[in-house]
Amino acid sequence: MKTSTAALLALIYSHVADSFVHPAAYGRSSSLRMSANPASSTFLTPELAKSCIDVAGGSPTYAYSLVSLESSADACLAFPNAYGLTVRYAAKACPNGSILKFFSSKGIHIDASSGYEVRRVIAAGIPPEHISLSSQELPEDFAALMDMGVKVNACSVSQLERIGKHYEGKGQKVGIRVNPGVGSGGFSKSTTSFSKTNVGGPSSSFGIWHTLVEDGTVPAIVEKFGLSVERIHTHIGSGSDPVIWQQVAQKSLSFCEVWDSVTTLNLGGGYKVGRVEGEVTTDLKEIGKPVADAFKEFAKTHGRELNLEIEPGTYLVAMSGALVATVQDKVFTTGDGSHTFLKLDSGMTEILRPSLYGAIHPITILPGSGKTEDIGNETEEVIISGHCCESGDILTPKPGEPEDLEERKLRKAEIGDILVVDGKLQHLY
Repeated sequence: MKTSTAALLALIYSHVADSFVHPAAYGRSSSLRMSANPASSTFLTPELAKSCIDVAGGSPTYAYSLVSLESSADACLAFPNAYGLTVRYAAKACPNGSILKFFSSKGIHIDASSGYEVRRVIAAGIPPEHISLSSQELPEDFAALMDMGVKVNACSVSQLERIGKHYEGKGQKVGIRVNPGVGSGGFSKSTTSFSKTNVGGPSSSFGIWHTLVEDGTVPAIVEKFGLSVERIHTHIGSGSDPVIWQQVAQKSLSFCEVWDSVTTLNLGGGYKVGRVEGEVTTDLKEIGKPVADAFKEFAKTHGRELNLEIEPGTYLVAMSGALVATVQDKVFTTGDGSHTFLKLDSGMTEILRPSLYGAIHPITILPGSGKTEDIGNETEEVIISGHCCESGDILTPKPGEPEDLEERKLRKAEIGDILVVDGKLQHLY
């Protein structure tokens, strides 16, 4: 992967500042209107896409729109709240150093999902006290991170016990991540069954099962080691149903009742971003208002004004990023089940969502010359495949079904043309 992020951000900002519209502006019923032969991608014209490749020294490369990043950051910072808000960027969505620094400059803190990610964020210049860690694997050096000021949420009973044993009798502040019993992810309608995007409910290993809080098990561990619970954390999935998210927010407040020391409720993220026509972008103001009202009711009943934390990842960066690749080959088959295939110099090495989830992304073919006047009028239906020697390296699956194909009608492409995949971000751990 060839990239020079700071240069690409500056380049794109200078070209799109007057023209870019963030996907949320399209309304709740959604975002991009896909055309078979558009003159540009979400924020890249042929000229700009070619410039990105030239600046990066070749393709594939990632390009980011600073205008879009700022727009989505402002939307999250305006999330309704009763007594204070901390927005934490889920850095795994795109841990690019320039983007981390930009969000930090906006007053956004960081949610990390591994010890390695914490170190990467600190290396980018983010103060440790602005970082929260919720991890499936508590790092061996968790105490060093906590001593630096990193906030850690215990995501299992054993994690809580490890923290407790290290800090026994010292009143160490800690967060508790609770599995509230239900989940919601963008590729499943069920709130309890397994889904790759569902991280709550009985089919998910994320967080401490809620009954262990309710039956006194977790409070007993906290008391045994003299810990101070300052934060309750819940997160139910990526692309979650806003209605279910609101219901979980209400239930999460009940966990805050268990400890008088709790000052913050972190409700996670997972806000849906509509990448293509028909997909719905979550209205943050709509889902946030009832939650703010619930915080006010909690304060009236319990005399505590809780700070709200949210952890958007995809919402902040999804439509601000694009994968810029080149069509390096074109082949076809004949007979039943035949297709025309465009082969890229990229694939699941840079974009995994289509292969993993059957996710659909806006795709635009632009002339390899980088000139708008060279955009042709012909279209064709194609399957787009990646460069890996792996049959699942496909960018055009049937929606939600990674084991099946669905042709996409696009501008007729030639070898050497530019292919832009919008809604792409570097999802890393």
